[in-house]
Amino acid sequence: MPEEVTALEVTLTVNKRRQHWHIRPGETLLEALQRHHIKGPKLVCGTGDCSACGVIFNGAAINSCCMLAGQADSAEVLTVEGLTDGAQLHPIQEAFAEAGAAQCGFCTPGFIMRTYALLQENADPTEEDVRAAFAGSICRCTGYVKPVEAALRAAAMLKRRQGV
Repeated sequence: MPEEVTALEVTLTVNKRRQHWHIRPGETLLEALQRHHIKGPKLVCGTGDCSACGVIFNGAAINSCCMLAGQADSAEVLTVEGLTDGAQLHPIQEAFAEAGAAQCGFCTPGFIMRTYALLQENADPTEEDVRAAFAGSICRCTGYVKPVEAALRAAAMLKRRQGV
């Protein structure tokens, strides 16, 4: 009879806090995040086709439903919750609220995290850059107009705050 593995232990940094988690065999990063009360990333498709579960993993935007949690050992994970500074929203979150880009809310965390990743690489994106960064993100409510507007607004807000 094969020996049963009950749990793996991983150490990772989630939203700037070092964590020690017991991971179930086959558990996705999204499942582990939700089990540890991080509810921003959403399970919508479970196949990596919609990006609602989007997080920043070691600096890159990924779909957390497609990664095994055991692969996150020693990694840094940033979720939409980790963007806030206490009660202060991140400028990207502010821009999404101001643009009305969060309608039903399921896709919003993924769009926000893709915007974050884009603006880390390109502080002055064009509309085409934003649309390319959003490729693979599915939204049934906004027609993509408002999330694109929000990303461009966030870029402008961040530039103003940095005095650029």
